[in-house]
Amino acid sequence: MTQDSNLFLSVGKQVRDEYGHVLGNVASLVVNPNGRISSVYVEQGNGRLTKHSAENFRIEGSEAILLSQIKMQTDTLCDQIPLLWRKNQALKELVEKKKISPEVYEDLHDSFDGALNQLKSEAQALIERIDKETATCAQEVKELNYALVHLEIEHEIGKIDEQSYQTAFSTIQECLKRVNMEKSDLEAMKNKLSNILLGDKQETREETAEESKAQETPAPPSPSLPEPPVVVYVKEMGESGV
Repeated sequence: MTQDSNLFLSVGKQVRDEYGHVLGNVASLVVNPNGRISSVYVEQGNGRLTKHSAENFRIEGSEAILLSQIKMQTDTLCDQIPLLWRKNQALKELVEKKKISPEVYEDLHDSFDGALNQLKSEAQALIERIDKETATCAQEVKELNYALVHLEIEHEIGKIDEQSYQTAFSTIQECLKRVNMEKSDLEAMKNKLSNILLGDKQETREETAEESKAQETPAPPSPSLPEPPVVVYVKEMGESGV
């Protein structure tokens, strides 16, 4: 069964994210004239509709899973940035081997550099977005821990019966598990992007050092100076001298 067929079957079904949070239900689909689904409308708990690309969905049983947009962007950038590095390196080797002209090299090199700088800007912006999401997760973990403490206090003094306590305890623990999983994923994504950008800076420094070294003109060796002449002084003797 194709992904499109699965999405047709998901209409009216529940939508969750990768961490198990319920986002709403599939309300409708946007179908292109060729029969392909391009977008999915999700009805949220507050009754509002949100529109998402069909590529961001995965179907598991009777549920539609909305994939993390941040994770998908991270994977794309971590594939594209190293690819442009390799292309730039291959281009450099081609011009050094005189397989392409310097003019063609400069033109393509500028093009690759422009695209690479754009991707690096996107990666930096994504890191900032990840930082904000991570801070939100950290605050949520803090609030859930407070909720757990208050639950324990009220249960301890007999205000909450055992059955209600166990149900609430399981709910909070499940929420903590999901949020901590999301937080760990965000931190891993940030490290991945940071390592990619750090590798680019290191490569740039090495290339700059190599170019500077190649441009340096070694000073000619100093000519060897001749040994100073040895002067011998001869004392003249008088006629009557013996």
